[in-house]
Amino acid sequence: MILERILEHKRAEVRHKQSRGYLAELKSKILDRIPPMEFTVALEATRPSSSPSLIAEVKKASPSLGLLRPEFEQQFDPLKIAEAYRDHGASAVSVLTDKDFFQGSLDDLLAVKDKVGLPVLNKEFMVEEIQFYEARAYGADAVLLIVAALERRQLIDFFSLARDLQLDVLVETHHERELDRVLEWLPEARLIGINNRDLKTFSTDLAVTSRLVKRIPSGKVIVSESGIHKRDDVQRLKQAGVHAMLVGESLIRAEDIGAKMKELMSDQ
Repeated sequence: MILERILEHKRAEVRHKQSRGYLAELKSKILDRIPPMEFTVALEATRPSSSPSLIAEVKKASPSLGLLRPEFEQQFDPLKIAEAYRDHGASAVSVLTDKDFFQGSLDDLLAVKDKVGLPVLNKEFMVEEIQFYEARAYGADAVLLIVAALERRQLIDFFSLARDLQLDVLVETHHERELDRVLEWLPEARLIGINNRDLKTFSTDLAVTSRLVKRIPSGKVIVSESGIHKRDDVQRLKQAGVHAMLVGESLIRAEDIGAKMKELMSDQ
């Protein structure tokens, strides 16, 4: 399964970063940064009447598709993409920082955070504590915890560490069992992600969101992820009671990002 491959590679990658010197360097950078923006609050405060709030994703490549645009081989400008998202109504930006499978970097995160002025999610496969210090040092306002990738103790400890670092946490689920674990293990988690992508087949189905939303108690902010391509998809999510949506590939691959965002978020 692709997730297992990514996690195995990520653990090996992070092992090389485990040193007191590197952690001290990150903590020093954190001291120089302003406090993070309230990611979850921003999603609620900027939600348009016509659709869920939009978390627009900066993404160069994916394991299944490779480069999302041919020209990214020569030129990929995460800042220009994020500025287009901001200028056309995104509530927040997600930045993929995994290098080997998605061709992202922490420098992409830093560039977007320092110039765009929106709350930023560090989209990464979190497997070790050092990554949370990296996220905070490079400007993240929120991090992702993937329930399928973590044991119970890790999930609880990582959530606590993120909150200690003033980071909001998007807890990502794929099916009922994972959602039930989150509600039991992390009752204080407020931002719940529902990923519509099947981790075995990589196919997407918005019915996953429609099913899981019904199990989530009031007071949570629900984010639907993956498989959101057209206005009908957005209307379906709105009717299901979703508060925010994370959209990447359909925006990145659009000829006109602004026009695609208008299509997705229009009330027409």
